[in-house]
Amino acid sequence: MSAFDYQQAIDAETWAFIARTESYYPSDTIDSSIDQQRAVYNAMCCAFAHGHPAGVSATDQRAGNVPVRIYRTASAPTAVILYLHGGGFMVGGLESHDDICAELCSRTGCLLVSVDYRLCPEHPHPAPYDDSSMAFAWVQREFQLPVVLCGDSAGGNLAAALSHASRAQPVGPIGQVLIYPGLGGDRRLGSYVLHAEAPMLSSRELLFYDVARRGAVAADAYVGDARFAPLQDSDFRNLPPTLVLGAECDPLRDDGAHYCRGLSAAGVPAEWVCEAGLVHGYLRARHSVQRAQASFERIVSWIDRRVKGG
Repeated sequence: MSAFDYQQAIDAETWAFIARTESYYPSDTIDSSIDQQRAVYNAMCCAFAHGHPAGVSATDQRAGNVPVRIYRTASAPTAVILYLHGGGFMVGGLESHDDICAELCSRTGCLLVSVDYRLCPEHPHPAPYDDSSMAFAWVQREFQLPVVLCGDSAGGNLAAALSHASRAQPVGPIGQVLIYPGLGGDRRLGSYVLHAEAPMLSSRELLFYDVARRGAVAADAYVGDARFAPLQDSDFRNLPPTLVLGAECDPLRDDGAHYCRGLSAAGVPAEWVCEAGLVHGYLRARHSVQRAQASFERIVSWIDRRVKGG
């Protein structure tokens, strides 16, 4: 496979975002201890934080045993966004994605619940999924409102896994938004090879996160388990309408494209957007990179249409 020309594909704004990110979170961070990695990641996210828009309040409580943060506006909501944060199942939490969640709440008018699921390697799969599932069930009981599942990176995996599992329930989500998700694609093919050394996320980092997520379980133990890898589900029918956004310069890019093809073949409304010239983690660049801002606007508009029944 020919080498990819990142200099040609990535614009100056995005290169500035990459440089600023790497000044806080260098590519060799995975060689540090888990605690150090989490501290570095949190510091990096804090550096990009934009606070809460006016009129948004946030309260922390528990959804069963799972810590959550609930964002509200003054208006009565007509739907809930359940947000699952990214971070390779190993870093991140309520603080790392706080401003993103507050802005989504403000822009959509939805009540938003951010989930602080347990992290690997202390709590390998299926612990993050189990916590997300508990939070989803709690949200449905607590608010009695339609739910849109939303997640970035690892959180996109969890959101999709919840959609697949909820088909057995009387009421499932009305939609799902998956932002540069990792869905369990073949690491030997496509974007995993082309973008193995992409800025912001490499194949080496993906392998590290994958090993941490499995814990002591063998590499092939979760073959066919849609809770671990939604792409491995054999049935894509009866899933909710879906928006998947991928970054062009990301080893995970093709996971989203393959997932949407599976949904479309099963008759599920699915929209795939490959964001040209963007990199993994671009949500943090939505105030500094025009391409990232446009992608964030797509997310807001799609959720607004789903909530209003469009």
